[in-house]
Amino acid sequence: MQWQLCSETSLALYMQPPITLEKQQTCWALADRIEQLDAVVEVIIGMNALSVFTKPLSFNELNDLQQQLADISQDTDAKDIQGKHIEIPVHYGGQYGPDLKPMAESLGLSVEEVVRLHTEATYTVYFIGFQPGFPYLGGLSEKLHFPRRETPRTKVPAGSVGIGGEQTGVYPFSSPGGWQLLGQTEMPLFDLTQTPPTALSAGDTLQFKAIDIHDA
Repeated sequence: MQWQLCSETSLALYMQPPITLEKQQTCWALADRIEQLDAVVEVIIGMNALSVFTKPLSFNELNDLQQQLADISQDTDAKDIQGKHIEIPVHYGGQYGPDLKPMAESLGLSVEEVVRLHTEATYTVYFIGFQPGFPYLGGLSEKLHFPRRETPRTKVPAGSVGIGGEQTGVYPFSSPGGWQLLGQTEMPLFDLTQTPPTALSAGDTLQFKAIDIHDA
């Protein structure tokens, strides 16, 4: 665990792979403590990583802060957030998940087996990023780890449920994207009329529930 200077006003912490929930829980705990420091403007949580943005500091002050962050990191335990649990209903395959069938064939699994593996797991929200409300999830079965598309789509429909590498997630909005699309949900993950506007937060858990499965 080592802090790196990135600029005159930013530092970053990257934890060594593999990605684990315990490391993410440590990031949550570190963020809570670091946000209290006078020199810190903002802390952004990533996947087993943190970015810290500071007020303008002298070179010596920045080095002192780097050492302070290192000391805090050695003295911080993982934080278990007891969040809410939700189910996300999904239409799998067909027009909703055009990559489901070819991905299943590449993995040597049936479409039904992929859906079973995807829906039987309980996922933890590690952080929200990329888009407002986009949950980066831990807990995907190793049997479903699958690389992103070589050529990203220029438009992924809102509500699309996909897999990218070791992760699965949901696109709250239509956007370009390179994840393998398994299905689509009608459940909104971001709504400005609600408080908070995001349906999910770090530490929440979720399961996907198959409404139906389309082979073609």
